[in-house]
Amino acid sequence: KGFSSTFTGERRPKGDRIFEALGATDELSSAIGLAGEFSSEKGHTFVGQLHKVQCMLQDVGSNLATPLSSAREAHRKRTSFSEKPVLELEQWIDSYSEQLPPLRAFILPSGGRSSAALHFSRAVCRRAERCVVPLVQAGEADPNVAKYLNRLSDYLFVLARYAAMKEGKEEKIYIKPEP
Repeated sequence: KGFSSTFTGERRPKGDRIFEALGATDELSSAIGLAGEFSSEKGHTFVGQLHKVQCMLQDVGSNLATPLSSAREAHRKRTSFSEKPVLELEQWIDSYSEQLPPLRAFILPSGGRSSAALHFSRAVCRRAERCVVPLVQAGEADPNVAKYLNRLSDYLFVLARYAAMKEGKEEKIYIKPEP
């Protein structure tokens, strides 16, 4: 009938922004899964990190499915989201960034299948973040969830560049068209 339940048992319309955020997060996990499969075929060592990210996205979903306005303390405790995964992403970003040449121009999503799939995942991540931010601003979700998605998009960007470099694939550079 167009309604679904949150983890707290509250019934909300399927078009509610909580379900929009949950759907975007699920789509992000699927996109990362695809990127992980392409990356695994190329023997990339970061595939385990992508799997860990997918697991963290399940925790993101649990937090989103537990609106703070209707959550009891037991719900909040079970679905809280700490800053620790955010800090881990930042360490990963720093580790890969140190190995990359500096950016001198805008790059287009490219650099082979692994890289392109990671760029696609980054774009989906940014949409998920845009869905989550209003929930955080309304006090319905933990701010660390939005921080995680923000840092995750940066991680996916750096990882896409790293994958292209490791595979010896060229990143396509943005060239302004002639008027």
